[in-house]
Amino acid sequence: MIDRVRRRLRGEAGYSMVEMLTVMVIMSVVFAGITDIFIAGSKAQAEQDRRFQAQLTTRLALDKIRKDIHCASDVTPFATNSITLKLPSGCGGDVSWCTVAVSGYQARYRLYRQSGTSCGAATGVQIADYLTTATAFPAYLHTVGCTCLASLQVDFSVSNRGSTVGVDTYELTDTVFLRNSTRL
Repeated sequence: MIDRVRRRLRGEAGYSMVEMLTVMVIMSVVFAGITDIFIAGSKAQAEQDRRFQAQLTTRLALDKIRKDIHCASDVTPFATNSITLKLPSGCGGDVSWCTVAVSGYQARYRLYRQSGTSCGAATGVQIADYLTTATAFPAYLHTVGCTCLASLQVDFSVSNRGSTVGVDTYELTDTVFLRNSTRL
């Protein structure tokens, strides 16, 4: 019986070292390719998440500033990167909005909001990030003789890659009327 088992085992041939190395090399190439695909997909997902987050915070910022502007009676002083909205006490009093450059970046700004007549990164509350221009408030119109309400144009251009123009740029613009302004 033992002889039969030995004879049978002698006839069994295993894998040679060359065959094993060949299989291992092929499997390594396949797994390396799959790993590269997973890494690229992971980076794309992270980039998409950052872009979505920047767009979401900018939409929320536009909604928040729209509420402040609707309640405002005047904008003083007006600058393209900083404004102070004159709000009645029922709306919480004056509030300032400004864009501040982020150090270390060429085209990245943050949007801040602060109660009172001044605004800055040190004392304001950050509302949005990844703005590509400091000119968030391009126009304030209070035309004499039209008997219309004053309006403030808001322009938020967002890109988490820092590009000012391109496929990555997401732009929110609106012209918001100051409902408590006087008609001239």
